[in-house]
Amino acid sequence: MRVLVVGGGGREHALCWGLDRSPKVEELHAAPGNAGIATIATCHAADADDVRAQVDLAEELDADLVVIGPEAPLVAGLADELRARGRRAFGPGRDAAHLEGSKAFAKDLMVRHGIPTARAVAYTRADWDRDPRDVLSFLDLELGGRGAVVKADGLAAGKGVTVASDRAEAVSAIEACLEGGAFGAAGERVLIEERLEGPEVSAFAFVDATSIVPLALAQDFKRVGAGDTGPNTGGMGAYSPLPWLEEPMESRAWAVVAATVDALRADGIAYAGLLYTGLMLTEDGPKVLEYNCRFGDPETQVVIPRLRSDLAEVLDACASDRLADVKVDLSDEAAVTVVLASGGYPGSYETGLPIEGLKAAAAAPDAAVFHSGSGERDGRVVTAGGRVLAVTGWGPAVADARRCAYDAASHISFDGMIRRDDIAARAVEEAR
Repeated sequence: MRVLVVGGGGREHALCWGLDRSPKVEELHAAPGNAGIATIATCHAADADDVRAQVDLAEELDADLVVIGPEAPLVAGLADELRARGRRAFGPGRDAAHLEGSKAFAKDLMVRHGIPTARAVAYTRADWDRDPRDVLSFLDLELGGRGAVVKADGLAAGKGVTVASDRAEAVSAIEACLEGGAFGAAGERVLIEERLEGPEVSAFAFVDATSIVPLALAQDFKRVGAGDTGPNTGGMGAYSPLPWLEEPMESRAWAVVAATVDALRADGIAYAGLLYTGLMLTEDGPKVLEYNCRFGDPETQVVIPRLRSDLAEVLDACASDRLADVKVDLSDEAAVTVVLASGGYPGSYETGLPIEGLKAAAAAPDAAVFHSGSGERDGRVVTAGGRVLAVTGWGPAVADARRCAYDAASHISFDGMIRRDDIAARAVEEAR
């Protein structure tokens, strides 16, 4: 099988890592890839968001399967274009990807089909220009002027959400989107939601025309600082499984995922690919925070190492509506990943900084280094993004996996490097 992976981040490196282990994969390609992916796949200079370039590359390579990693090309309809050419594509089409591409669309789907979620309203820039008081009325009257969650409606690379602790912070986030243009077109409409309380989990499920197959639950860490402080990021670490989660709540979480797929089908929307459901486990049960139409990052870096099944076989079956014919087998072992980021992230940061210690980290037992934002200059691997690397460790329990991840990460350094030192620490304490 000749496989093309679209994207160049940590998620795509983890997918390539899993595909490289499949005896079914004879050729592995990535576009654009990164310095880490280049060690196991042939990389091509095609932008992940350039639908035409990706389709042309798939045709040129005569790819048997195209695995689409990032959300932007899915929302732009890359899977549709590939299928129109007779190519098997792992990832939903444009209509289904709207589930991630518009938070207002997702909220409307949930409300109409009774899927548990936070109360919310959507407002546009035109609403704000007409009368800011109307935009703030839900915050003041329904939520009592307390904190809220403010979300840019469109794609904002995981940074368009503000969990405001008070009214002033909520108003500032609303103004930044609707008046300041903080997220461009993605922020021309905002969702103002009530804040939910409880632990947050990520549910991964494979979906095709007839089947839903749960893959794994994971928990990621979105705040940049230890103790969940500082601004939201694309994710600073993750772990799986969740030893503290009791079975009744887990079953209810998967029921919400199934209800989502049923809702899409009821609306005539076919979904094929990976459905990521972000859930808050409240006292009233699981409630949906968000949907992603693809593997999450950095959760993929802990889920793929736990997968015992042949990744290529599973992805190809999903793309061919044969998901019911394959077995998805997950290890009981735990995995923990720690993100190493550029100083200043998620704000401005310097790139092109040499990375030291990669060989030593890669040689560490029960660990792998996934490149998220790296490049090559003069024969050296350098930083090329905010989240630079994700170091994953695995072992019989979360404590073992956490130790392996941090041991491997300790070998790596670059100027200004930041990381959280408390990834999965609470899960280890609760397991004692």
